[in-house]
Amino acid sequence: MSEEMGMFEVMYNCRAMRRLQSTPVPEEMLIKLIDAANQAPTGSNAQNARWIIVRDQAQKEQLAELNKKAVDVYAGGDSQRAAALPHQSAEKRVRQLNAVLWQSRHMHEIPALIVACLAFGAPIDAASAGRGGGSIWPAVQNLLLAARGLGLGAAPTTLALSSPKAVREILHLPDNMAAFCLIPVGYPIGKFGPVTRMPVEETVRWDRWD
Repeated sequence: MSEEMGMFEVMYNCRAMRRLQSTPVPEEMLIKLIDAANQAPTGSNAQNARWIIVRDQAQKEQLAELNKKAVDVYAGGDSQRAAALPHQSAEKRVRQLNAVLWQSRHMHEIPALIVACLAFGAPIDAASAGRGGGSIWPAVQNLLLAARGLGLGAAPTTLALSSPKAVREILHLPDNMAAFCLIPVGYPIGKFGPVTRMPVEETVRWDRWD
């Protein structure tokens, strides 16, 4: 059973799954994801992470359209996206981009779009919202790991939220709440597998960098 995966097995096999089935995800599983996300720490233990699970078709279509516009720019001819990286070949970069493009064309068909938000004590601007990230990103990672443990595919994107004003209107967000990322969730079309990451020896130093 996927629920019996060990913690490290989940982490080392938590691929970004973007091609997702349209099959509905049971509500109790979606709530379980949010409950797992809420176990993450927040600054001053404010517990101010907030979640909007979008299943309404009209709202999904609106968010999908925002995402598609942003993805078209991201993948367009003027994009600054690197064709290859030292740790990722051009071929793998193309496969990754194709998955992003697939999702941009099918996002409205994905059963649940979870928007990770943070509530503040007063109306906020972009600068103050940016300082709150430490209280929402650990929760997002908890959600991704929980999804993998339950056999669900998920991958966060910020492209869909590139127009904060439009997102605020679609989701009816109050002026003291900011949306940080959108996480499409569903049963994967492809197969899970291990992630490919840089060797730890290339990413760590002891005491100082040089």
